[in-house]
Amino acid sequence: MESRPPNLPLHSSKPLPRRIFNRLFASLYSAAISALLYHHATTLLRPTTPPFAALSMLTADIILAFMWLNSQAFRINPVVSEPFPENLHHFLNSPEDFPALDVFICTADPSKEPPMGVAATALSAMAYDYPTEKLSVYVSDDGASELTLFALMEAAEFGKEWLPFCKENRVMERCPEAYFGSNSVILNSETRDIKEMYDNMKTRVKDVVERGYIGDEYKSSSKATKTFGKWDKDFTIQDHPPVIHIVLQSSEDKDAARCSMPNLIYVSRQKRHATPHHFKAGALNALLYMVCVLEVRVSALMTNAPIFLTLDCDMISNDPSTPHKMLCYFMDSSLKSKLAYVQFPVRFNGLNKADIYASEMTRPYHINPVGMNGLLGPDYFGTGTFFNRRAFYGGPSSMIDPELPELNPDYVVNKPINHQFTLELSHQVAMCDYEKHTKWGFKIGFRYGSLVEDFYTGFLLHCDGWKSVFCNPRRAAFLSEMPISLDDVVSQTKRWSVGLLEVSLSKYSPLTYGARYIGPLMAHCYSYYAFGPFWSFPLLVYSFLPQTAMLNNICVFPKASDPWFLLYAFLFLGSYGQDLVEFMLAQGTILRWWSDQRMWMMRVLSSDLFGTSEYILNHLGLTPRGFNVTNKVNDDELRKRYNEGEFHFGLPSPLFVPMSTAAIVNLVAFFVGFFRILSGRSELNELFGQLVVASFGVVNSWPVYEAMVLRKDGGRMPTKITILAVFLAWILFVLFFSLTRI
Repeated sequence: MESRPPNLPLHSSKPLPRRIFNRLFASLYSAAISALLYHHATTLLRPTTPPFAALSMLTADIILAFMWLNSQAFRINPVVSEPFPENLHHFLNSPEDFPALDVFICTADPSKEPPMGVAATALSAMAYDYPTEKLSVYVSDDGASELTLFALMEAAEFGKEWLPFCKENRVMERCPEAYFGSNSVILNSETRDIKEMYDNMKTRVKDVVERGYIGDEYKSSSKATKTFGKWDKDFTIQDHPPVIHIVLQSSEDKDAARCSMPNLIYVSRQKRHATPHHFKAGALNALLYMVCVLEVRVSALMTNAPIFLTLDCDMISNDPSTPHKMLCYFMDSSLKSKLAYVQFPVRFNGLNKADIYASEMTRPYHINPVGMNGLLGPDYFGTGTFFNRRAFYGGPSSMIDPELPELNPDYVVNKPINHQFTLELSHQVAMCDYEKHTKWGFKIGFRYGSLVEDFYTGFLLHCDGWKSVFCNPRRAAFLSEMPISLDDVVSQTKRWSVGLLEVSLSKYSPLTYGARYIGPLMAHCYSYYAFGPFWSFPLLVYSFLPQTAMLNNICVFPKASDPWFLLYAFLFLGSYGQDLVEFMLAQGTILRWWSDQRMWMMRVLSSDLFGTSEYILNHLGLTPRGFNVTNKVNDDELRKRYNEGEFHFGLPSPLFVPMSTAAIVNLVAFFVGFFRILSGRSELNELFGQLVVASFGVVNSWPVYEAMVLRKDGGRMPTKITILAVFLAWILFVLFFSLTRI
C-alpha cells in the first residue's frame, strides 16, 4: 500500500474569524446581564411593581441568562472542517483497501413511514460509489411490516438495473424518485426503460400498501410464500418472533452488468408486550450486535465492518461520494484512534420559501455544530452519521468486551451470512430478552434512558473520551423529508423535550457529570440542548405578565426616558442581532430567520411546556413513556397549503392552546394599551416597553390570528381551541387583577 504524501492532507480545519468578535461581545453582554440582575435586586428592595410580578421577571431573566451562557460555548471557537477526497487515492489504492461499511436504516410504522420511501432510501445507499463487496445495507423495521419487506424485495430487483445505470451515466441523484424528478434527467431510450421499470415497481408496492397485505399473485414462488408466511394470524406489531430475511447477498447476487450487488438484509427484532424495547435505540442496538454476526466481506479475509452509517428511513443519499468524504477523517492516523463519528448536516427536500415551520433547524444542524467542532466535536443528530464501531465498546483506551466473542468489533467472521450457524446466532441476539443481564444500552451500544437516544448516546461517547467531526460539504450529503403540518412539528419536538429532560435531570446531567469528563465548554454546549425545555418559563412570563400588567396600568419595565431602559433595549437587540448575523452567515435569509425565531417561540409555548408536563407525569408514574413516530406521508392538500406558505392547524390539539392564548392576550393588551395612551389615561413613556413586547407578540402571532378568523379551509384553527383560548385569556386577566389587589 502506497503511503499518503505529507503535502496532500485528507482534510483541513479552519477557525472562523468571528470568534474574536464573539468573545468581545460575550464580555460586553455579560456585563449587561450583571447590570440587569443588579437592577432586579434594587427593584425587589424598593418595590414599584407587585412583588409576585417582580419576582417572576427576576426568575425569568435568571433562566434567560443561564441559557445565554450555555449558548456562548458554541461561539468561543467555531471551526470549519473540509475533506479532500481527491487525495484519498494516495491512501486507498484498490477496492480491497477500503474498510467495510454497513448502513443502518430504521423504520417503525408503515402508515407514517411509507414502504416506498424506505425502499428509496435503501436504493440510494446501495448505489454509493463504494466497493459493493464491502457495502451492506440493513433495514431495521420496528413496525414488523410485510409491506416494508415487500418494498425492499422489489427495490432489490430494480436495483440490479438501477445501480449499473447510475454508475455508467455518473448519476448524482442515486435515489430514483429524486433523479426522475430533477432537471438533470436526459431522456433517451435507456432512461425511459429505467423509468418504466421504476414506475412498475412503484405500482406494485402501491398496490400492496393500499390492500394492506401481500396478495397471492406476489407469492408465485415457494420462497416468497415461505417468506411472507411468517406474518400469520398470531403475528402482531407488539408481539412477534424475530424476522431476518437476506434480500441480497453480495457473494451470490449480480446486477445487470454482472457486478456484485451489496448485501441487503431486513431485520425485525422480536417483541413481547411485557418486555421493554427501548424504541429507536433498541432497534439500533439490535442491528449493532446482529451485524457483528451477519456481516460478510467477499474477500480472503472476513471481518466486521469497522464503520457504519445510521440513517432515518426518509433520508436519501444525495451524493454518492459521501463515504469518500467520511474516510478522509477515519483514514487520518492522527485522528482515527479517538474518532467516534463523522456527522453530516441534516438538510431537507421541498422547503417553502419562508420555511414557515423552521424545519431547516439552522441553529442546531448548521450553526452550533461548527461551534462544537472547535471543541470535542458535534453532538449526534440521529441520522447522517458515520460511526467507528469500536466507539460502542468503551473508551478509546478502555475496551469493554461483550458477552459473546462473536460480538467483539475485532472478531473475524469466516462464515457467509446465509450459513446456518450465522442465522441461528442472529435470531438469538434478536430476541427481546437477549439484553437482560448484559451491558447493552448502558455500557455498550446506543444508550437507553432517554427518548432522545441520539443526543444521549453522543453525549456519553464524548464523556467516554471520544471525539467527533462535523463535515458540511457544499453538496448536501443527505436530503430528508420534514413535517408539513404544525401538529406534526410540535408533537415531534415535544418528544425531544421529554427526552432532553430525562438527560438534564438525571445523574448524567451535562452540568455535573459532563463538566467532569468533557470540560466546561462542551458541558455548556450539551446543557444548551438538555435544559432547552426550561425556556418555557421565561417565555410564559414574557408572553403574559407585561401584557396583563399593562391592562392594569402597572409598569414592569423602566420608563423609556430612564437610562435603565437602554439596558433592556441592548439586551434584546444584541441577542436578536447576533442571532440574525449568524443565521445569514449560515446561508440563511431574513425571511427564514423570521420564521425561525417565530417557530422557536411557538415550539417553546407548546412542545417545551407540554414536554415538561409529560416528563413530570412520567416521573411520578402517572403516564407511560411513549415514542410517537413523525408522520412522513405526503398529503397533496397539506403539501399545497405548505407550498403556499400557510400554517396547517386543523386538529384540535391541546398543544395549540398556549400559543393561541398568548396571541389573544398580546392582541388585547396592545390595543388597550394603545388606546389608553391615545386617550391620555396612560403615558407612553411609562408603558413603552410593555407596548413593544405586546406588539412583538402580535406580529409573531399573525398565523394564529389568520387561522382563527380569516381562514375557512381545513388548516384553520379549530373553533374549540379558539373558544378555550379566549376563556383562558379572560381567566388570566381576572387572576392578575386579583393578585394586584392582594
